[in-house]
Amino acid sequence: MNARVPTAPPQPGGFDYSREAELFPTNNRKYKRAAFGYRRFARAAEAIQFAIEELPSDALAGAYLEVREQRFDRHGIQRLYDSEAYPLPRRKAQS
Repeated sequence: MNARVPTAPPQPGGFDYSREAELFPTNNRKYKRAAFGYRRFARAAEAIQFAIEELPSDALAGAYLEVREQRFDRHGIQRLYDSEAYPLPRRKAQS
């Protein structure tokens, strides 16, 4: 008898915001110093929030997020942040 171990249902869009994530800075030689260094996050949602809400746009331009060997550039990070499945509260837009 093979008993199947239940697995968590996939999240909408197939992305798991609860997975560990790594955020890498730009490697653009135009900037002598990156606006941030390599960072590791316990949850991808926190990495996405940091990238969108805390990084200057020029630093985000060359940065990428890696989650379970999948890489996301700034556009991919923005799509994950804008997704209805994004689990954290978003910062309100400034008027």
